[in-house]
Amino acid sequence: MSPIKGSYNGTYMHYSYTPLAAQRAASLPKLSASAKKRLAWMDYYRKYQNISQTCRYFGISRKTFHHWQKRYQPFHLESLEEKSRRPRHTRNWEVSKIQESRVLVLRRKYLRYGKEKLKVIYEQTYPEKISSWKVQRVIEKHGLYYSPAKTEKLRKRRRASEPKRRITELKKEPKEGFLVQTDTIVLHWAGLKRYILTGIDYHSKIAFARMYSSKHSKHAADFLRRLYYLFDAKIQNIQTDNGPEFAKHFREAITELNLNQYFSRIKTPKDNAFDERFNRTLQEEFIALGNRHSDLDVFNRKLTEWLVEYNFHRPHQSLGYETPINFQNHYYKLLPMYPSSTGR
Repeated sequence: MSPIKGSYNGTYMHYSYTPLAAQRAASLPKLSASAKKRLAWMDYYRKYQNISQTCRYFGISRKTFHHWQKRYQPFHLESLEEKSRRPRHTRNWEVSKIQESRVLVLRRKYLRYGKEKLKVIYEQTYPEKISSWKVQRVIEKHGLYYSPAKTEKLRKRRRASEPKRRITELKKEPKEGFLVQTDTIVLHWAGLKRYILTGIDYHSKIAFARMYSSKHSKHAADFLRRLYYLFDAKIQNIQTDNGPEFAKHFREAITELNLNQYFSRIKTPKDNAFDERFNRTLQEEFIALGNRHSDLDVFNRKLTEWLVEYNFHRPHQSLGYETPINFQNHYYKLLPMYPSSTGR
């Protein structure tokens, strides 16, 4: 039987791989959809030993096939995954203290000049070369603009026009703090609204939550900083939905902590499946069992005690009935959860 079944639509083949390729792909559950397609190419070629036929069948170029054939390792299917395209050597953004002080003097003197003009004046005034991006770096750091309000308005407009990075673009890696998913639970108690911000590590399932009095982005920023401390500054990527709490002050905290923000797709809860499940557990195993309280201090103290139970003692089916801490204790040491103050 052929390992591939397909149909021709006049342009290219529609295909699905069956027994052989499917069984091999199933042996590595974390293999991406694109890697499984490449695996189908290799299985088809191994059966028929004809590159031209394989390329016609799947509608790919010979160059593409040869590229993946060279990388393909039959006993290491991960070889069919895309590799990171991040440059090995990235630009060094450091500006020396002397350069910074010199640029500051020139900028304050020539406030209306752009970075290129300041670069020329700098090199005429001081015995060294400097790049225009270093000049811009100093200007941005100190906010030395002729019209700060106008500049900030322009920046906001540019940020709003930039396409959001969706979580589907991120290739998830099973390691500490690589991705932390966040969400918000809205509660109505005695005529009051309360908001519980939640976060969970995609890999270890270590979770954190905290209740606030409003949905303001400053509270989300406070929550993010607590998460960052909890995970010992090892967070790399944060996933959020498109809510207003994850804007403004939250984005400022993202920049401050040098994190990457990815957004869930609209009306697609499966993009944030682990945190959605944690939200349900929190409501069923904590709030519904007599822990409703509108006072932030009281509620957050009780919530912290429950989080210790959740992370240190509660077995998790998805972790082979290990606790999140036991599952992750070979990766990093978790810092204490107990808060020193309550944000309102």
